[in-house]
Amino acid sequence: MQIDIIETTGLGDRSYLVSAGGVGVVIDPQRDIDRVLALAEKRNVRIALVAESHLHNDYWSGGLELARTVGADYAVPAGDTVAYERTAVADGDVLAAGPMRLRVLHTPGHTHHHVSYVLADADGKVRAVFTGGSMLYGATGRTDLVGPEHTDELTHAQYHSVRRLVDELPAGTPVFPSHGFGSFCAATPTSGNSATVGEQARVNPALTQDEQTFVDQLIAGLTAIPAWYAHMGPGNAAGPAPVDLSMPRPVDPEELAGRLAAGEWVIDLRSRTAFAAGHLPGALNFELAIANFVTYVGWLVPWGAPITLIGETEEQVAEARRELVRIGIDRLAGAAIGSPEALAAGRELASYPVSDFTGLAEAMGADPDLVVLDARRDDERAGGGVRGSLHIPIHDLPGRLDEVPAGDVWVYCGSGYRASIAASMLARSGRRPVLVDGGYGDPDTGAAAAGLHAQPATV
Repeated sequence: MQIDIIETTGLGDRSYLVSAGGVGVVIDPQRDIDRVLALAEKRNVRIALVAESHLHNDYWSGGLELARTVGADYAVPAGDTVAYERTAVADGDVLAAGPMRLRVLHTPGHTHHHVSYVLADADGKVRAVFTGGSMLYGATGRTDLVGPEHTDELTHAQYHSVRRLVDELPAGTPVFPSHGFGSFCAATPTSGNSATVGEQARVNPALTQDEQTFVDQLIAGLTAIPAWYAHMGPGNAAGPAPVDLSMPRPVDPEELAGRLAAGEWVIDLRSRTAFAAGHLPGALNFELAIANFVTYVGWLVPWGAPITLIGETEEQVAEARRELVRIGIDRLAGAAIGSPEALAAGRELASYPVSDFTGLAEAMGADPDLVVLDARRDDERAGGGVRGSLHIPIHDLPGRLDEVPAGDVWVYCGSGYRASIAASMLARSGRRPVLVDGGYGDPDTGAAAAGLHAQPATV
C-alpha cells in the first residue's frame, strides 16, 4: 500500500490517495480535483472509493465531483443530511476497495457525525488511520464550528473520540489527519508532520490531561472563526458545483479604473513591498505568495461581493483563482494582468513607506503621539503588544475604520502580511499608512528587540 499526501498549504489541510493493487481510495479531497486525478494517473490506479471524514467547515469538498467523474462510491457520514446520493457510513461499517478495507469509527467532536477511517489490508492488518478533524498532531480539531450551543458537548465528545482511537488501535498505527497544518480548524497549534497513535498518546492534550482540564483549556483557547466558514458546511451539504478553473474575464485599464473608483474589491496579488512602492489608488494588497492568501480574502471580502484580481502574469491569476475556488469563490468579476504602470494608463500611482520595528521605535521616540495599529488577533494581543498601540484585528478592520485617526498610521501584525492588507485599506480610506514589515516576535528584529513590547496590562 502507498499513501500519498496531497498538501493544500493555503488552508492548512491534507487530502490522501491510498493505492494498492491498481485501486485507489481518496480521503477528504479538495475541490480542485485535477491534482487528485493526475496523481491517480501517475500511480496507475482506478479510484474506487472517495471518503469524507465530515462535512468540512473550511473548504468546499471535491469529493462529490471526483466520485461522479471516476464512477467511485462516495462515503459520507450517515448522520449528515445531504442533497445528493452517497454511501452513508456509520460506526462499524467496513468499506472494501481492491485489497483495502476501511473500518468506520464514529469520532464526534469536530462535528457531531465525524468519522475516522481505519485502513487495513485484506488480512485485517491495520496500516493507518485517517482522523480528519479528530486526533491531530499534538492537538485536536476545534469544537465550536457547529454552533456555540454545542461547543461544550462536542469538546467532551472530542476527548473521548481521541481516547477511543488510542484504545482500539495498535500503538504503531500511523496517523493521517486532514486538518492542523496551519488550519483554523485546529483547536490549538499542532506540532510535527507525522505521528503514530502511540506517539500521540504521550503528547496529545486529550491523552495527557483529565477530561475537564482538557475541555476547559480547549474552549478557553478557541480563536475567532473565519467568516467564510459559515458558508462551507451548507455548501458541502448541498453539493458543490463542478469546479471551474478557467481564466477570469479580462478587464482593461478603463474598466479597472471604474471599479477602483466605485470602491469595489480590487485585489493586487503582488508582494507587500512591491505594492507599497507603487500601486493603483484604491487597490488592496493580498499577497498571493504567502499561504495566508485565501484565508484573508475569504475572511475579509463579504460573501458574494465582486472581486477583481490584478496580477503580473496569467499564471499568478490562475493560481489565485485555484485558491479561491477551494472556498467557493467561483464567480470573479474579472482580472487585469500587467504592471501597475501599464494598468494605470497614464494615471498617477499611489505608494506608502515600509519600515521595521526599529524604525517604528525611532518614530515613536520622535513623536510620542504617533498612531500605531496592531492588526493581530485577540489571542495574539493577549500576550502583549506595542505600547500605546490601537488594537483592531484585521478581520474587524473593514467595519471599524472610523476608529482609526486620520493622518499617519503605522501598522504591524505578526509577520507583516496582515499589516500589508491593513495598510492598503487605510490608504484606500485616505489615511497615510506606514507598513511595519517584520515578525512581531522575532528575537532579533521584532518588537521586543526594538524595546517596544509591552505586557498586556500596560499595552
